[in-house]
Amino acid sequence: MNADPDVGARLRSLRRARQLTLARLAGLTGIAESTLSRLENGRLQPTLAQLLPLARVYDLGLDELVGLHRPRTEGVIHRHGATFVPLSNQRGGIRAYKMFSPARETLLEPDPRTHEGFAWVHVLTGRLRFVLGRGDLVLTAGESVEYDTSLPHWMGHADLDPIEALLLFGPQGERTRLRARTRTLTRP
Repeated sequence: MNADPDVGARLRSLRRARQLTLARLAGLTGIAESTLSRLENGRLQPTLAQLLPLARVYDLGLDELVGLHRPRTEGVIHRHGATFVPLSNQRGGIRAYKMFSPARETLLEPDPRTHEGFAWVHVLTGRLRFVLGRGDLVLTAGESVEYDTSLPHWMGHADLDPIEALLLFGPQGERTRLRARTRTLTRP
């Protein structure tokens, strides 16, 4: 019996996004390298005993690990091989999206565009190439950029690995409010 190929592809994507080799993942989970390879290639149905250590290593729930927790499909945008899932129902004002862009076989050439609005991008996993005007930079996990979308901009893969990012977009030019200062709270 063959496994769901989407589960295998998800397991491979998670491993690559965390820059783990099959050998390293085998050491962390106690699952044989050959078994991990068959799971990722969709030739083996994963068992609960295999999924539990994988979920621990990836710090995910089982439903997230195998993709059972599916995001809603209403308002989902597919563009240049990436999927943008809306995280908010708000019609006006700032909109939130989660972007998933799977591993690629080739890289796209930048094709900067402009439109009304203001945006903020935060990379969760992977390496995102970001072109703004004449600037060209690579954002890695934990890095963010905020920009005026009336400037020519483009984002895509910096390498062939998958990317996950959060995006906030203000179609009328609304900006996010970032709080830079913290205050110390004292206990009574």
